[in-house]
Amino acid sequence: MNYEEPDGKTARIAVFRVAARGGKPVGSLVLNPGGPGFPGTSFAPQAAQAWASSPITKSFDLVGFDPRGVGDSTPTLDCYTDAERENDAMIASFDAGPDDWTEQETRQLYQRCAERSGGQDALAHVGTRDVARDMDVLREVLGDDKLTFVGTSYGTRLGAVYAEMFPANVRALVLDAAFDPLKGSRERRLEQARGLQRGFEQLAVFCATKPDCPLGTDPKRATEVFQKLAQPLIDKPIPAGKGRDLTFVKAVSGVTAGLYTKTTWPMIIAGIAELRDGRGDTLIALRDIIHERAADGTYSNSLEATLAVNCLDEERNNPAEETALKRDFIDAAPYADTGRPVTEARDGCERWPVRPTLGYPYATDIKGLPDTLTLSTTGDPVTPHEGGISLARTLGGSLLTVEGNQHGVALAPNSCINDALSDYLIRLKAPGAGARCTL
Repeated sequence: MNYEEPDGKTARIAVFRVAARGGKPVGSLVLNPGGPGFPGTSFAPQAAQAWASSPITKSFDLVGFDPRGVGDSTPTLDCYTDAERENDAMIASFDAGPDDWTEQETRQLYQRCAERSGGQDALAHVGTRDVARDMDVLREVLGDDKLTFVGTSYGTRLGAVYAEMFPANVRALVLDAAFDPLKGSRERRLEQARGLQRGFEQLAVFCATKPDCPLGTDPKRATEVFQKLAQPLIDKPIPAGKGRDLTFVKAVSGVTAGLYTKTTWPMIIAGIAELRDGRGDTLIALRDIIHERAADGTYSNSLEATLAVNCLDEERNNPAEETALKRDFIDAAPYADTGRPVTEARDGCERWPVRPTLGYPYATDIKGLPDTLTLSTTGDPVTPHEGGISLARTLGGSLLTVEGNQHGVALAPNSCINDALSDYLIRLKAPGAGARCTL
């Protein structure tokens, strides 16, 4: 659990390997799907399916692992019951919903997470630097002299921190949908808010071309239209099938989940049309995807792990700073505006007794790092393109720019992207300066 106490408590890391399809593999390709908090054991078979006809699956064993605290790894981070999750428990250290943390609730959050996760040690050692050390142990266990890695979203932070800590152990890093290593928590959250609002506005333009668009024919008014539909849910949720209700938090979460890729825009539009007509089935279904809610009503621990990991990775605010951040976030992403004044917001991690361990900026001035490949999409609503440019420049690596509106493209069915990945991962040949693909 604590690498400074190697004889102390231990963690068990779940690993899933998909064997290479042919011949003797080059080695292992370690994967991380992001979050933080999403399991890699289910991501490995997804990647194997996406790359089924790619030389990548002939050349590498695909290896996914559940980072400490996540999925089937133990101890497992657990902060809420399924009933609390269904009742819109605040699942992020920073919350833009109608409710705010109280000081007592932040104290209770830490106590509850510690009790359900196996004690304070579990919460003190789940940061990205701990996981990067685990990944180097995994590399050695797999028998690879150097690491070959593909990380998406948060996985780009994990990969960059690994490069900072173990540059001599890197063979190849693909970093897809990048976290900007030079920007602190506040700046990055506001950048994400602006990206989500741009995604919503692009959705509105698309919707306006369709008959009976529930956001209207004027995209400039779409945010206002959605606010008028969603804000009443704060006081009066609507039926969403199977005895469930669509609340304001669930509605905004459903829209946000759908903005991750352009392919789900029609589903968002259908959900907003239902909302207009007094039903919430489709938006709650979108929300359930990102919350990983099963049909039997149980929830995975992914977003609870996100919360706990961020308490060690992200910078913390005092109440005045957090209140200003929430106001600025809503100004940047008004589609999520509650319509109510922000009085005093608090950082959910304020009672964590362990200080953040990541540090900002990170992954700078790395010596001896081989070429890396950053994939960055121009219309990514969650990790804006500027962050990808910054990461590639910070690492001194290569950049592949992808024209499109999607968060994460490494598994996209796109021959241009797949060819670039194969050339880099197998032959260590990165695309040249100015390389571009189109979704």
